[in-house]
Amino acid sequence: MEMGVLIGVLAVLAIAAAATIGPRFGVASPLILVAVGILVSLLPFVPALHIEPEWILAGILPPLLYSASVSMPSMNFRREFAAIGGLSVLLVVVSSVVLGLFFSWAIPGLDLAWGIALGAIVSPTDAVATSIVKRSGVSPRVVAILEGESLLNDATALVLLRAAIAAAAASFAVGTVIWTFTYSVVVAVALGWAVGRLNLIVRARVKDATVNTVLSFTVPFVASLPAEALGASGLVAAVVAGLVTGSRAPRVLSPQHRLSDAQNWKTVELVLEGLVFLTMGLQLFGILQEVEEVHEGVGPAALVAAGALVLTIVVRAGYVAPLLRSLGRRHRRTAAMKPRLETMQKRIADADNDPTALVRQGGPGKGRVPSQRDVGRFTTRIRRTLADIDYFTGAPLGWREGAVVVWAGMRGAVTVAAAQTLPTDTPGRPVLVLIAFLVAAGSLLIQGGTISWVLTWLKPAQVDPETENAERKRVASMLHEAARHIPLPESRERTPENMEVMKKFALDRLHAQRAALLDARDDGTFDADVLDRALTNLDADEISISLKGSPPEN
Repeated sequence: MEMGVLIGVLAVLAIAAAATIGPRFGVASPLILVAVGILVSLLPFVPALHIEPEWILAGILPPLLYSASVSMPSMNFRREFAAIGGLSVLLVVVSSVVLGLFFSWAIPGLDLAWGIALGAIVSPTDAVATSIVKRSGVSPRVVAILEGESLLNDATALVLLRAAIAAAAASFAVGTVIWTFTYSVVVAVALGWAVGRLNLIVRARVKDATVNTVLSFTVPFVASLPAEALGASGLVAAVVAGLVTGSRAPRVLSPQHRLSDAQNWKTVELVLEGLVFLTMGLQLFGILQEVEEVHEGVGPAALVAAGALVLTIVVRAGYVAPLLRSLGRRHRRTAAMKPRLETMQKRIADADNDPTALVRQGGPGKGRVPSQRDVGRFTTRIRRTLADIDYFTGAPLGWREGAVVVWAGMRGAVTVAAAQTLPTDTPGRPVLVLIAFLVAAGSLLIQGGTISWVLTWLKPAQVDPETENAERKRVASMLHEAARHIPLPESRERTPENMEVMKKFALDRLHAQRAALLDARDDGTFDADVLDRALTNLDADEISISLKGSPPEN
């Protein structure tokens, strides 16, 4: 017992040290932890470490994916969904098949079904590994695509893995795979959405911020465990619950609750991410030991892993290049509609007091008088479409950004955990697990270790400081306009009664500004990062006023 506690303390200290030392030397802390774990596992007095894969897949990944999805801007996720969907589904399928053919050719005695199973294991990028890219300062669009892909592609890979294992048992059918995947995603989405909404309904009624945060820790498991029990994807359910929570929380939860959530979840993320990478490295000796027990060579496995790693990058590049061309063509078609949409928007504004004019101008409800609700929906749709056009125009994805998307697609602990779910009667199972480990470790150490050099060499588009400053001014102007309609108290004398009135005035003004900010966020009319910082400032002001009771000067 004492030894287990000591090991846990040492692991946490190692995580804290890596997070502190890494930035000073320009090395991502996950890479340090993987390397430390590998070195420690090879020490003669350190026993082999075997971790149940369910601890990773069902215990650590749901909260990590939930936390990442909470912080991901929902509007950016929607805008990049075409790229995210293709990378997380179609690319995983293509990679699994191509790698399966390679593995069945390179590994003696391995048939195609088991090759595709191993291909499905090493195909998905790792959500935790993507955190390395987020800290590198790449384009927000690249981060959104990579993060969205890594949040969803595990479901595709695990369904393919199960199908390939079934195929090895001669019970494979394409229709069954399609049905299983559809069922897994649809049920997970429904459960995740329901849990996300229920989470906000319950937590909005809890006044204590500490209790509220404790409840938030249960949300990913409340979403993932029932989904897994129903045969759906628990990881997708946790992601959807996170997206719903992140989108709705600023309208439902108080700033104190959201600040408590953010601070505590940041600590949880640091510890869980560190444990994932540290234990990944620590498992190396145990995997090598299993390979030695079956008298298989490590050298051939390393060569196969190297070939597989190169193949994952080549296949990814072969998919990303036409994907970017397709996205570019689609954007150009949409951008060509901009003048017409702007004209329609102006006509709707001019006809604001006469909805029947929209019928004459070809608006919604042609042939009937549209309701105010119809007009509102139509106006919102135009406004969001114009905002989408500006978003894609302002941050186009060229070959440099595409190269970053390719190189930043790293494998990680999910690959190692999934490999260990292979049945015990899998032909050459220890070698397959070793290959998966080497692919994941090689991807992290090679791609992750060189990502900063690649960014320096490629020089992909960065956020223009002048553009960002202009965006901040636009947001400030919008907030000023939103607050202008809140009537100022008649008296400003510093009496106890007036102080309460001034406090209410300051809070009402902040509430009006937050509502305007969240409406702009939902429409996508401003940069997500700028809006997030503005929302953080409003939250800080509200917390300060609520605690001190001192209204602002102006």
